[in-house]
Amino acid sequence: MSKARNIAASVHARLLNLAREREIQFNLILPRYGVERLLYRLSRSEHSSRFVLKGASLFALWSEMPHRSTRDLDLLGFGDSSLAALAATFREICLLDVEDDGLRFDETSVTSQEIKSLDEYVGARVTLMAHLGTARLPLQVDIGIGDAVVPPAEDVTYPTLLDQPAPRLRAYRMETAIAEKLHAMAIHGMQNTRMKDYFDIYYLSRHFNFAREPLSLAIGATFRRRGSSPLAELPLGLTGTFSSDSLKLKQWNAFVKRMVNESTGPSLPEVVEAIAGFIAPILDLNSSVTNWDAPGPWR
Repeated sequence: MSKARNIAASVHARLLNLAREREIQFNLILPRYGVERLLYRLSRSEHSSRFVLKGASLFALWSEMPHRSTRDLDLLGFGDSSLAALAATFREICLLDVEDDGLRFDETSVTSQEIKSLDEYVGARVTLMAHLGTARLPLQVDIGIGDAVVPPAEDVTYPTLLDQPAPRLRAYRMETAIAEKLHAMAIHGMQNTRMKDYFDIYYLSRHFNFAREPLSLAIGATFRRRGSSPLAELPLGLTGTFSSDSLKLKQWNAFVKRMVNESTGPSLPEVVEAIAGFIAPILDLNSSVTNWDAPGPWR
């Protein structure tokens, strides 16, 4: 057996043991490993300053046991955002010579396409294939373009699943992540199917402390940059009309069943009410509260 095959087999076995220890399905650990090692290659490349980490992968920074898994990577991109340029960038990243972690990224598999929302261009999607021995890891990278980053992104060391060199890159702070998810709730209303956004804000507000001012600034900057009016009151997506809708309840229950133990997952009305209590005082210009000590309320 070649050295490369030995390393891939060793990594596969160690990931399998880790999945058993953490009581996580192996098919959820494997994509996370692929995302982590792709981030490492990105962080070692000349393109590292062009991207900021966002999305569900952030939760590996904030929690030793992220509350939900993801197979995709979300980034904010700067510079040339053409599809051809992004595809070329990720082909270079696939070919980067780094410490052997058992993975082979196939540069010939890289493709790029537009992401549209309401027929407007909002970013690009890069897909590629990685291999761990005979195992195939399809990866998807969604890249947003030109969003406001308030508060400024922070330099982070991304945690590794195994004892390997860690990615070092810039990443969203919690306030920015919450602001983007709130914006999606505001613009999509009853058409919103992004149950993960509700789950994420609920989780963050239950487990982390916040100061009102930076959260308010992040929300304002995100709405302005995306051409939306500031929120004067809670959006429809944070009302009982949304949380009692039969279709939304069905979508929520399906999401919870996929992501968490369905016997312990919170109900949609519970989650919406909790998020409303978290967001409403930020929107109230007459409110004097300043600090949120998880799980709340504001004081």
